[in-house]
Amino acid sequence: MTSRILIIEDEALVAMELRFVLEDLGHEVVGTAADARAARNLVREMEVDLALVDIHLSDGPTGVELGRALAQEDGVTVLYMTANPGMVREGVAGTIGVLSKPADERAVQTAVDYALRRRKGEPVDYAPPELQLFA
Repeated sequence: MTSRILIIEDEALVAMELRFVLEDLGHEVVGTAADARAARNLVREMEVDLALVDIHLSDGPTGVELGRALAQEDGVTVLYMTANPGMVREGVAGTIGVLSKPADERAVQTAVDYALRRRKGEPVDYAPPELQLFA
């Protein structure tokens, strides 16, 4: 299930590790962005299926609003990855859910697979236990 994924993460080592995991799983990482403006520019330039969005970026806690905009305005499937899952406890319209960091490779794989299956309209009768789904 090859998909085009954008990593929105301001910590370079975390972004790099995530890129390696996703590429090992056969996905194409179209880029990484450390702030909301860079992320919006990448989405305008490229086709993006899934965005993994941190909440605290280099321009502040802009990830929540960025994820909402990407999902509602750009049709991107959004999965939050953050060490602060309480910041999106109530859910964010149009987005799938939140994966707490740090997350191991298996948790990333199952959460990404789940999100991409939902994007494609495939049946998903389970959610990975590490993934907190939004209503």
